[in-house]
Parts: sequence; C-alpha cells; structure tokens
Amino acid sequence: MTKLRRARYTLEFKQEAVRLVESDQSQATVTKTLRVVEQTLFNCTKANRQGRLNGVEHKLVSAEQMEIARLRAELTRVKMERNILGKATAYFAKGTK
Repeated sequence: MTKLRRARYTLEFKQEAVRLVESDQSQATVTKTLRVVEQTLFNCTKANRQGRLNGVEHKLVSAEQMEIARLRAELTRVKMERNILGKATAYFAKGTK
C-alpha cells in the first residue's frame, strides 16, 4: 500500500474556499467542487474567523493552475479505480472457468 501525501493548499486557494462558503454555498457543495476534505474546509473557515488566514502571501496560483491540479488529482483517482476494476475483473473471470 502506498503512503498518501498530505495535501498543501495555497493561501489564495484557502481564501477562495472560504469566500465560497461565505457566499451561502453549503460546505458539502464546496468540498465536492474543490475536491477537498470537509475537515480542511472547516479549518480554513475557522482560521479566517480567527483572523489567522491572512498570513504571508504565497506564490499566486492562476485559475488554470488550480484546474490543472484538480485534473491531476482526478486522473490519479480514476487510475486507481481503473486498477481496482481490472483486478476485480480478473478475479471474477478466474472463478467462471
């Protein structure tokens, strides 16, 4: 089993996530849209309320870079699903002979 790496998000990404939550979107919708863990979104909104989210400005990430990162994560997930389905197919095909 491979070890999962902890995701790191830029300040801009966190601020955008908080902005979406504060614009009356539900946290569930935002987590699905941005593909983040619900706890991560909760921590960002909590940090924003406490005034800790406006830290040192990180390298700005463009919308295209955010989309590329999202697509890479989706590609990784889909590859893993494909591998699991391939193994399941092989397992069940072996049992039918």
